[in-house]
Amino acid sequence: MAILEIKHVSKFFGGLAANSDVSFAMDEGMIMGLIGPNGAGKTTCFNLLTKFLQPTRGRIVYRGEDITALAPAEVARLGVVRSFQISAVFPHLTVLENVRIALQRRRGGSFDFWRSKRVLDSLNARAYELIADVGLSDFTHVAAVELPYGRKRALEIATTLALDPEMLLLDEPTAGMGHEDIERIAALIKSVAANRTVLMVEHNLSVVANLSHRITVLTRGRILAEGDYESVSNNPDVREAYMGVGHA
Repeated sequence: MAILEIKHVSKFFGGLAANSDVSFAMDEGMIMGLIGPNGAGKTTCFNLLTKFLQPTRGRIVYRGEDITALAPAEVARLGVVRSFQISAVFPHLTVLENVRIALQRRRGGSFDFWRSKRVLDSLNARAYELIADVGLSDFTHVAAVELPYGRKRALEIATTLALDPEMLLLDEPTAGMGHEDIERIAALIKSVAANRTVLMVEHNLSVVANLSHRITVLTRGRILAEGDYESVSNNPDVREAYMGVGHA
């Protein structure tokens, strides 16, 4: 059974179709790359999947359950968790404090800020594990605002992992990074995907090629092509959409 199914999903803003009749499915444990030119509708698709937007038409099914009408928090509780294009961490808290806040959310209470330091310190062991998993042990007590950009994205992945997701949606995880940071984050994604399903929007095609089991190409809100990297990269319609060349 597919872990996620998108069934004829469309999203219209007025008369403009941001996504139109989009359908695809993902098997458990798959890494799928969602690619396409700027304005293709990739982030809108992410927002529909995580319910920051409601589809105009169509259905979204997760583990056999129709989640089309659920709220974002309800979808996150099912194990579908996303990152954003812009790093979303608390800038003036340390790496440890950022990860611990994410772990507090899993406790299910709303009043942890009023609990004793001893109770909150009980989360430290797991926080240290997550920090080590993303290669930030040397930055544990550094404020997030002082981190280099690539390390800040690693911290965001750590806070996302703290929610113990079954499915991870990464929105342009290597955007704005230099070569060294790209390699580090790509290796991190591969590592955390070992026991999770990952859908990522990514413009760096070498990252997509190295990580993705399957690739879906969007253009003008519609699916243009699907398949492995070799078949997609040699598709003349995809080449034309990206570079204006393809058909003889």
